[in-house]
Amino acid sequence: MSKNQGEDVKAKERPELGQVDGILLPKTTCEEWTRIQSFQAKPDDLLICTYPKAGTTWIQEIVDMIEHEGDVEKCQRAPVHHRHPFIEWARPPQPSGVDQADAMPSPRILKTHLPVQLLPRSFWEQNCKFLYVARNAKDCMVSYFHFQRMSKVIPHPGTWPEYFETFMAGKVGWGPWYDHVKGWWKTKDTQRVLYLFYEDIKKDPKREIQKVMQFMGKQLDEATLDKIVYHTSFDVMKDNPMVNRAGVPLSVMDQSISPFMRKGTVGDWKNHFTVAQNERFNEDYRRKMADTTLTFCMEL
Repeated sequence: MSKNQGEDVKAKERPELGQVDGILLPKTTCEEWTRIQSFQAKPDDLLICTYPKAGTTWIQEIVDMIEHEGDVEKCQRAPVHHRHPFIEWARPPQPSGVDQADAMPSPRILKTHLPVQLLPRSFWEQNCKFLYVARNAKDCMVSYFHFQRMSKVIPHPGTWPEYFETFMAGKVGWGPWYDHVKGWWKTKDTQRVLYLFYEDIKKDPKREIQKVMQFMGKQLDEATLDKIVYHTSFDVMKDNPMVNRAGVPLSVMDQSISPFMRKGTVGDWKNHFTVAQNERFNEDYRRKMADTTLTFCMEL
């Protein structure tokens, strides 16, 4: 059997996505939807919100280190995905994200990839704090492509040219990138949202980490801040088994295909996009982003 045939067989074994209000989501999430929607937020919850592959694990580790005032030992207490329940996560027989969050003492730090319109209502009612990280669409697409190649619990992405079309059409888990970033950008005018950019954190991590610290109401000294900057750098995190998904079974993620922590750079899209694809993408992007003041940095 050739490599491509092997890939095809694997692709057929992958679970398909379901749908909620036109947004594609894992089928297991859709099956738990009523419970997810009736999730009870608390006023002191902090919800980390991102589109997939926008630096979620990075911001989780930053927040955790701020919360524990730079104590590396405490941040090693469990893998990052167990420290911050992923509210729409559902994969029986494992405890769901809702179960994990319900069992957690306050103040809770939670995580979601949901677009604004699908967020459980109680988060708005309780006037929670939201920390949103946005990453430019081109790098998001490339990172998501590689993630879908190695994650066995979401559909196989197909070839790069195929995935390029799928992503632009918004036919990926958690829906179109464009609507996601714009929806949360608009929400910051009426809710307690700190809206950060992946590229800014990359460019000046200390400045951006300070913003998060202030948003969380924490006072940390310079030395602690420098320690957090160091421990949340890509190279250090890549070797940290508590964040690099090293313990995740092969049946869920095959990191020999692509590591979970792959590059963590800005502008890697230039190694994937053809000139023609880039032109097509830019034209489509201009049209979809015409109704927002939101702008992105595509390279550093």
